[in-house]
Amino acid sequence: MNSGVTQMFREAGEAPARVRAQLAANEGRVRDLIERLRRRPPRAVTTLGRGSSDNVATYARYLIETRLGVMTASSSPSVSSVYEASPDMGDVLCLVISQSGRSPDLLAAAQAHGAAGALVVALVNDEESPLAAQADVTIPLKAGPETSVAATKSFITGLSAIAQLVACWGEDPEVLEAVNALPDQLDAAWALDWSGAVEPLTTAEHLYVVARGVGFAIAQEAALKFKETCGLHAEAFSSAEIRHGPMALIGPAFPVLAFTQNDETEEGVEAAVTGFARQGAPVIQVGGGTTAGVIRLPSAAAHPALEPIGQIQSFYRLADRLARARGFDPDRPSHLAKVTETI
Repeated sequence: MNSGVTQMFREAGEAPARVRAQLAANEGRVRDLIERLRRRPPRAVTTLGRGSSDNVATYARYLIETRLGVMTASSSPSVSSVYEASPDMGDVLCLVISQSGRSPDLLAAAQAHGAAGALVVALVNDEESPLAAQADVTIPLKAGPETSVAATKSFITGLSAIAQLVACWGEDPEVLEAVNALPDQLDAAWALDWSGAVEPLTTAEHLYVVARGVGFAIAQEAALKFKETCGLHAEAFSSAEIRHGPMALIGPAFPVLAFTQNDETEEGVEAAVTGFARQGAPVIQVGGGTTAGVIRLPSAAAHPALEPIGQIQSFYRLADRLARARGFDPDRPSHLAKVTETI
């Protein structure tokens, strides 16, 4: 195990500066894209991504549907790359999200979407990648080189790119202001103390990560990182969906990490947290706070639509510390590679 500062820790700590540079560099590109979308409004949005990038797509779906009212759905790359099917994509905006821009299935799916009539927009970190070359529009993530297998700053810059796109598209002054303040929010989030979650999770074997709405993407990402870096089996659930069966497993040996943002979903997450505590589960909650006996983790103040971005920044610091407490090196996850070449 790496006994010094890990590459994952260093790269996650770069996120505020990377987002600050990204927002400034992409402002013109985003506004040009928005003008194009206003001239020919899309009837729907589709997303393409794998792993952490697909978690960014979950955030995009909630933000676009709640802020813009445009139907958004995740497309399966295998529809094109394996089944060679080609649904009608006329007047559809396709957001392809990738750190490397080199996975064969994403490239095939993006090409098929474009051929079927979609406007293909690549949110990609590698501006020299095949994906950037074939897309109609490229919005660079500007995360810089990311060598740790576990994506951190590229995930956050993916979220910030979506937030900037939606804020400009919707001309929402409150969200635009929150996007401009996001780098400072990330700085504050990185400094928060989440060490209270380390002890109850060091010996855990299974874990649920729970959230709802725009925060659900963060639950998905946290569950992925627990598996990748900590050797901890974790699954993400909506605070509503978990009541349909998965709740039966929760108890003293099955902890829960719950993410809460200050919006319409807060009451539902709080109710779920109360239920977890009643079943005797060790419960760790980010934000919110009404249930006794729950471990509280602080959340950097922000607009509810962007609050989850700061929460995942704080989480990455926790994941690095927890991985090492459990005897793992977060820079070298077993059986994983940085670029996954799925067909």
